[in-house]
Amino acid sequence: MADSRTASIKILSDIQRVIDVQSKIIYFLLSIIFSFSLTYFLYEPVMNMAQVYVLFALFLAIGLWITEAIPPFAVGLLVFGFLIFAMNSYYSEVDPSNVQSHYAEYVNSWSSSVIWLLLGGFFMAEAMSKTKLDRTVFRLTVSNFGTIPKNILLGLMLSTAIFSMIMSNTATTAMMIASVMPFINSLDKDSPFSKAMLIGIAGAASLGGMGTIIGSPPNAIAVEALNNHGIDVGFLEWMMVGFPIALLLVFLFWLALTRKYIPKKKRMKIILEEEETAGSEELHKIDKLKKRVVLGVLSLTLILWLTENLHGIPASVISLLPIILLTMSGIITGDDVRKLPWDTLMLVAGGLALGLAIKETGLANFYIDKIEHGDLNIYVLLLGFGFLTMIFSNIMSNTATASVLIPISIILSYDNPIVLPLVIGLCASTALFLPISTPPNAIAYSTGKLQQRDFSYGGIVIGIVGPIVITGLVLILVTFL
Repeated sequence: MADSRTASIKILSDIQRVIDVQSKIIYFLLSIIFSFSLTYFLYEPVMNMAQVYVLFALFLAIGLWITEAIPPFAVGLLVFGFLIFAMNSYYSEVDPSNVQSHYAEYVNSWSSSVIWLLLGGFFMAEAMSKTKLDRTVFRLTVSNFGTIPKNILLGLMLSTAIFSMIMSNTATTAMMIASVMPFINSLDKDSPFSKAMLIGIAGAASLGGMGTIIGSPPNAIAVEALNNHGIDVGFLEWMMVGFPIALLLVFLFWLALTRKYIPKKKRMKIILEEEETAGSEELHKIDKLKKRVVLGVLSLTLILWLTENLHGIPASVISLLPIILLTMSGIITGDDVRKLPWDTLMLVAGGLALGLAIKETGLANFYIDKIEHGDLNIYVLLLGFGFLTMIFSNIMSNTATASVLIPISIILSYDNPIVLPLVIGLCASTALFLPISTPPNAIAYSTGKLQQRDFSYGGIVIGIVGPIVITGLVLILVTFL
């Protein structure tokens, strides 16, 4: 009986795998048909083939990112490769003596300032995680939260938000949730406060990522798009806009959660995960030394990033410091490097190449000329793209969303090209409606303490308030700063 049940489960599993593969093939073919149809519909005789190729690549990327027929990073690689082959084919006939110069910038997207910034952030996050420095700082911070539930929640969310400005949102959420799980397990199964903590940590990780360029990939994509259009945005300049917005949205999210979930009980004591101690005093000394090295590298890197205007060293060059020092000291090994999220860099590089192609082939100017004859209200445009970004980010990768919408925003905001990319980059972090909307939400959901509907309340609040607050504050801050 047991053998037959096992065989049945295996057969059903095989059938499900076949169905999944067939579904992905169907979605892939539909994406191609969708791309061809829209390209044909928007084609005009004055457009050259390079512009047609880019338009097709844009629609294909949107279709594949939404349907997830192939992994998101694979879409970035596909777009990257397609652009190089297409441009090589076109310019081999039009300008055979300078073919390579027409697609060299797409290849260089792999070594753009954004890639190095993100890579430096990945190295620092991995070093903090490996030396458990993140947990040490977390415990020192949490010890001051007190015993009032709403204060505990606020402290957890603020700590998460600050960490996610330096570390990846996913790693921050995993660390925070692992640290508070002993306390959550001590509460009742359906405790409202446990839900508030899990949802609050996941939401704060996403919202806190707005604070720095390395906090979330959409931020870096927005900065690179602006830099490519002659608008220099450094680490400090981004923080002057992103940091206050991130803290304000985390505070508003905290207010929403306290109103819905905070229990009537006046006080409670939070129990944290016990920190593991080394097996011997010698090992303990080595661990302490490694933590000091990581803390020193982290402090030096952040100081140099924040004082970029004083010394003139680009933030991307400063990012080499943690990469070099952490590997030279042996804190980051070859195995650690292989574990870094290289798929995120592939996705970002593909998106950057797509944005460059829209600009370099003249497709951006082609549509700007058309738009200039129309009358677009800037406020309607900003709010429209803010909500569109939030909606798309709930159903697909926020990095993919930013890769598609930011190049388009540069076309539309020809009078003031800085505001709309900033709004899109920041609004990409306001998608909190579903467990699958962000990796932090997925981690919180995987604890088994939450149901899908538990995310809807906070997701709706931030989904509505977020784009409005971001649009208003970006307009105010950019005007005054």
